[in-house]
Order: sequence, then structure tokens, then C-alpha cells
Amino acid sequence: NVLRLFAFLFIGAVLACAIQRAIDSGLHRVTTSDFGITNQVVAGRANAEIVISGSSRALTHYDAQIIGEATHRRALNLGLNGTQTDVQLAFLQAYLRLNAKPALVIHNLDPYAFLTSHEIYDPAKYLPYLDQPEIFSVVRHVYPQAWKWRWLPLYGYAVEDMRFTWLIGLQALVGRQPREDRVLGYQARHTPWTGDFEKFKASNPDGVTLGIEPQGLKDVAAIAALCRQHGVPLVFVYSPEYAEMQAITKNRAEVFAQFTAISAAAGARFWDYSGSSICQQRDLFYNSQHLNVNGATAFSRDLAQRLVQSGLLAKSHAADAGRAD
Repeated sequence: NVLRLFAFLFIGAVLACAIQRAIDSGLHRVTTSDFGITNQVVAGRANAEIVISGSSRALTHYDAQIIGEATHRRALNLGLNGTQTDVQLAFLQAYLRLNAKPALVIHNLDPYAFLTSHEIYDPAKYLPYLDQPEIFSVVRHVYPQAWKWRWLPLYGYAVEDMRFTWLIGLQALVGRQPREDRVLGYQARHTPWTGDFEKFKASNPDGVTLGIEPQGLKDVAAIAALCRQHGVPLVFVYSPEYAEMQAITKNRAEVFAQFTAISAAAGARFWDYSGSSICQQRDLFYNSQHLNVNGATAFSRDLAQRLVQSGLLAKSHAADAGRAD
């Protein structure tokens, strides 16, 4: 009986390992949407000249095709939906370790840049990449039990995969890819104004105060230190935010003073679009924080022109020529 029990458990463990491996292998074969971008990064195939990082505001604001065409450089948007700076930092660390050095990193700052992760949105998306040390480290910092996700077969998918991500992996094994909703990582949002801001404003009649955590300050500074370590120019950008939201943020000056101080200390540029005319046009947003496709197009064209005029990429062209000689 003991031998039978042992054999049953052994066969079950082998089967679980095989299924886990199949799911992970399938997810690594995805070439579309968010998994497609991540797979380019971890396989060392991204190799963009302009890398855009940040949260959902990066994801939906920066049209990498527009930026690339204007600058004559391949741009790639690495925006991660629902993330804080610590996760964005880990992903950028992995990118710079695994891919060719870019000519420029653009990191989008947002009102929550100084908050650390207390949970991770849709953690199942990170399960196939826990063998990457930077990703595993930040995930385990948020979820101490994440060692089980990595080492116990199927545990992570059973416990954390509320969206049935494992199905995407199995479908990819037989050649079925998720619908493509990205262009060079950028995700266009064809969404009209939702009206959520009016409800938010009504529920906060005295305004809102943005959180500033000591570790969050360190994480933003670490983005700058990472780029400096790799010899990559960095531009911090605060992309357009709806003007009425700016008006009700009580400690906005304090937050922006920190943005300015961190940028200055690191020798990075800080481009603040809070005063852009885009911020006054509600029809260019779908909520107070996110531009729709029309707003993103207008912003990306403006940013691309500013990049060309800045000379940042011209300097990197000269450096490339020098190395070629």
C-alpha cells in the first residue's frame, strides 16, 4: 500500500511538472499582446533604440510607431498595466540585462510613482518569468509565498490565475495566439469619457492627497541610477493629466518638487506636460489619468518633435558612429 501511494504521488508530481512546463512553454511562444512584448524582452529580441517604461499611462499614452517614425529610431513601449515603480524598475532591469543597450529610456511618471506595490495586478502574467531574477525578486517582495509559485508545480496557476492565463499557454502550443492589441507595445484606447472622474470628485469634496513613501522615492531614484549605470540617457516624463484632476490634488507641488529633485540629482531631464493644452480637452481623455487614442496621438507627436529638437538622439548617433570607427 505504501509503495502504491508513493507511486501515485510520484506519477501525480511528474504529471503536474509536465503540465506546468507545457503551460509556461506555451506562454513563452505567444507573439501577440502583452505576453508577446514580454517574450521579446526575456528572449533578448526587443533591442529597441528608444525604450518607454512606466505604468498604464505609459502603455496607453506613448504611440511607439509615431515616436519611431519621427525620430528614425525603433521605439518600444514596455508600459505595464496596474504596476507601481518597483515592478517597472524590475522589468527595466531585466530589459537592460538581456537586450542591446538603447539610445534612450523614457520613463513615465504618474501620481502614484512614489507608492510601492502592496499587491500586483494580475500576478499570473508574471508566473512564466519567475526564472528571471529581477522579476522573481520584486514578486516575492510583494508576495513572500511566491517561492511556491516558482517551485511547486501548478501552484501559482491554481492559486493566483483568476483569469485562466494557463489556457492562453495551452492554446499557444497548438498555434492559437491571443488577439493583437498592441503596436510596438502601445495599446490604443478607443474609449470615450467615462464619467468616473465626476463620481471621484464628488466623493472627495476636499480634494485628494497623493501618497509619498520613502521606498517609492528610492525606487524612482533607482530608475535613474540604473540608466546611469548602463550609460543610457534618461528622460522622465509626466504625460498629460486632465486639468480638473490637477486642481484637486492638494500636495501636487510637493510631489513635483520630488520629481524635479530626483531628476536633477541624477542628471536626467524631466519633461512635465501638466501645462499642455491637451490637459484642458476632456474629449482627449477617457478618465482623468488616461488619454484616449486621439489624445495619445496628439501627445506622441508633440513628444516626438521635442525629442528631435532636444538633440538627445543626435548625440547617440554620433556615439554610435564613433564606436563603428
